[in-house]
This record gives sequence, structure tokens and C-alpha cells, in this order.
Amino acid sequence: MYHITDELYFPPVELASPEGILAFGGNLSPERLLLAYRSGIFPWFEADDPILWWSPPQRMVLFPQEFKASKSLRNILNRGIFTVTFNHNFRAVITHCQKVKREGQTGTWITDSMIEAYLKLHELGHAKSVEVWQNQELVGGLYGIDLGHVFCGESMFSLVSNASKVAFLSLVQSLNEKGYLLLDAQVYNEHLESLGCREIPRAAFMKILNRETI
Repeated sequence: MYHITDELYFPPVELASPEGILAFGGNLSPERLLLAYRSGIFPWFEADDPILWWSPPQRMVLFPQEFKASKSLRNILNRGIFTVTFNHNFRAVITHCQKVKREGQTGTWITDSMIEAYLKLHELGHAKSVEVWQNQELVGGLYGIDLGHVFCGESMFSLVSNASKVAFLSLVQSLNEKGYLLLDAQVYNEHLESLGCREIPRAAFMKILNRETI
């Protein structure tokens, strides 16, 4: 495992451990975070741990053009019970993602330092959010890093049923309209699979990230 110093550098992702850990240490400066995402790497650690940098051997992704909304989700959208906005309140979205309780988790990897780091990225135009409102109350949303042709999803939350799904669908529709190649969901979980995401090898992901022919 590589120890990150003050040098703005990451080792090749192929050097990651079988679990996907590539390096530790460093900081969460905008420059380092952008270099990480552009290199197929993301930070993932808990509050009392050093910063861990990951590039798993299998990447959970969604090809926007492949996404097909379920009939039930389309019905929810057609009923007009939610209103969706983009980049309207990034701070509220990431704060809700930090605080929402998740099954099987006792804490959160979205530390206060992570929030401040991603707020800086948002101010620079690299971190984006989707907000879902019901009766003028924020009830769901998601945020991630926008690389221009790949959107790296970080986290989502839902305070009422289906709100996060509406945020996800709205994001995918926007990415598809703008010709994005990929939505990066990072690591497998059942919820992401239910939304249409699937795993691809890291090498295939890196080719798409680098705009190479697969």
C-alpha cells in the first residue's frame, strides 16, 4: 500500500490490493481529489482512520443509455408528487447523506472534513447535487463529482419512499441527454443493482475514464 506524501501523485491503480485499497494518507485538497477521480481513485474511510484511497478491481457502473425506469417509478414521476432541482442546495444534500441512518452501518464515512472538501469542489463547479422536494421540503437527493463525460456518484439519501430513486432517475436522464459515457457508482450494493447498475472490470472502467476504445 502506497503512503501518500505532500507530492501530488497517485500510483497506478493496478497496484491496489485485492480489496481495492491503493494508498493511504495525504489530504482532501481540491487538487488531490480531482486528480484521484480523474485517475479512477476515490477516498473512503471512517472518522478515526487515515485517509484511504480506493480503486476496486470491479467497478459498479451504469451506462446511461442502458437505463430503463421501472413502470412503478415512471408512474411516480407522472403523478407529480416530487419536484427535482439541480445544484440548488449542495450543502443540505451532503449533510443529509452524512446524517441518514443506513442498514448495517453504525457510523458514516462522510466526515466533517469530507463535507468541507466537497463543498470546495462544489464552489469550483466540480461537485454537483440533485435535490428532490415534496411540499417544498427536501426529502431526497444525491451528490457526486462531474468529470464532464463521467459522473462519479458519491452518496444519496431518502427521507420518504422513492425520493432517492427519483433523484437517481433525474440524474441519469440528464447524463443521457448530455452524452455522458458512464455513471460511476464505485462499489456493489443491492440497491444500486436494483437501479440498473452492474460491475465491470477496473481495466474497462479505466478505458472509458480515459476515453479509450474498449
